[in-house]
Amino acid sequence: MKSDFTLAVHSLTLLALMPTRMSSSDAIAESACVHPVQIRKVLSMLRRHGFISSKEGTGGGFIFAKDPAEVSLGEIYKITSEGALQPKCPKANEDCIVGANMKNVLFSIFEEAEEHLGGFLSSYTIQDVVEQVKQVD
Repeated sequence: MKSDFTLAVHSLTLLALMPTRMSSSDAIAESACVHPVQIRKVLSMLRRHGFISSKEGTGGGFIFAKDPAEVSLGEIYKITSEGALQPKCPKANEDCIVGANMKNVLFSIFEEAEEHLGGFLSSYTIQDVVEQVKQVD
C-alpha cells in the first residue's frame, strides 16, 4: 500500500483533533515524521476532494472541511491507493499457457481483494481513528 493512504489518515486525524485551529503543512509533516513536500502532495489531494480547506498566509494552514464521522477510510483509500494491490507481473511468455494467462488471472483475483479491502475500510471513519488514538494516549 502506498504511504499516501497512511499520511492522509494521519493528517485528517490530526486535523480532526484540532477542529477549530488551522495547522500548517510543516506541523503536519513533523507529526508524521516526513518531509513537508510529501505532506503537501497528500494535503493537495485531500483539498481537491473536499476533505480539507486551506488558507494561505500568516495564520493560515489546513482545517478539516467535513464531519470526521462522515469520512470513511474507504473513501481515503480510493483517492490515495486504489490499484495499489495489483500484482507486478514480469514480461509474459505468450507461448506458455501459464505465462500467457497469469497476468489476467492475478489481476482479476487482486481486483476482487481490493474491493473487499475497500468495503472493510469503509466500515471505519476518521472519527473512529480519532477515538482509538485518544484511547492509546
